[in-house]
Amino acid sequence: MDATWITAPAELDEWLLANRHEPLALDTEFERVSTFYPIPGLVQLGLGDEFRLVDPSVAEASAEFCRVLADPDRRKLLYAMSEDLELFRHWLSLEPAGVIDLQIGAAMAGAGFSMGYARLVEQLFGETLDKSATRSDWLARPLSAAQEQYATDDIRFLKPMYEWVWNALGDKGLVDALIEESARFAADLSSQDDPASHYRKLRGGWTLSPQQQGVLKALVYWREVESRDRDRPRNRVVADALLISIAEKLPGSVRELSSVRGLPSVVVRRYGEQMIELIGAAASEDNSGLALISPPLTRQDQMLYKQLKRLMVEAAEARDIPVELLAPRKRLEAVVHTRDLNAGLFSDGWRQQVIAPVHDKLEETLIP
Repeated sequence: MDATWITAPAELDEWLLANRHEPLALDTEFERVSTFYPIPGLVQLGLGDEFRLVDPSVAEASAEFCRVLADPDRRKLLYAMSEDLELFRHWLSLEPAGVIDLQIGAAMAGAGFSMGYARLVEQLFGETLDKSATRSDWLARPLSAAQEQYATDDIRFLKPMYEWVWNALGDKGLVDALIEESARFAADLSSQDDPASHYRKLRGGWTLSPQQQGVLKALVYWREVESRDRDRPRNRVVADALLISIAEKLPGSVRELSSVRGLPSVVVRRYGEQMIELIGAAASEDNSGLALISPPLTRQDQMLYKQLKRLMVEAAEARDIPVELLAPRKRLEAVVHTRDLNAGLFSDGWRQQVIAPVHDKLEETLIP
């Protein structure tokens, strides 16, 4: 299939407006090796049986493209959409709405949890995709014929995949569940971008005291801002493990900071005074109300986790849904820590409906 390029913003506007009632198949290619932010390399779009390749400079200058992305009533079809949504958030400063993640949909439809796009295409349509261009240079121009074919293939099957998913979920009564889960997944991705809460991702910091975790929070926030300002990967500013070590030791001088094992001298020279000032201020704050990093499950908690997991498996199998989708480990651990189903978002929406047959058993299991 020959690739068709859209080379002007007005042309893209016109194409999108002419096909406004079709769901938009959407994918992107980007580079991200030594930068914090992904660098857009290509946008792939599909409407019906028409497929277009678009340079980022054309896409960002198209008012209709940005409007369509943000329109909650215009359905956008993506597959494993987390990196695409991150790209749009940082590149175009917008949160795409009305998105449908067909990887989630395929899992709900019974194809398997977290299945790769190429494998599902082969399973559903009997076509084997050439993935040799996956790691190629998407910023170079012109793109090779192999790159153009790869890029087109990444959207060519989204509409028929969507139709298969929609029919399967209609039979299972889960169409609304896919819409809800896609929207919630997108919202979760956006909330995780908050620099003020990023410290809680450093699970190794759970052993620190509240005071030390307060310092870690300040250090992680500082690194997040610095990484974004310099457009450098986080670990190329200061690695997670080093931030935890610094928060543990609470150095009071640049000399003490330089003694932290593994901390590069260039980091001390560049940021030493700033970090010591930050540590001193954070260490003196009242951290009694700080949201602490979740600790690993105790042995007793692990037993409870397994009991809950068995009930979740029972509910998932009854609806032919992967338990990994119904009850991700992070959500189930939150329930164990709090003894509250709502902490794992099991008390509303589609999850509440799916676990309804075992809800009472779950509640009984949580009673001390």
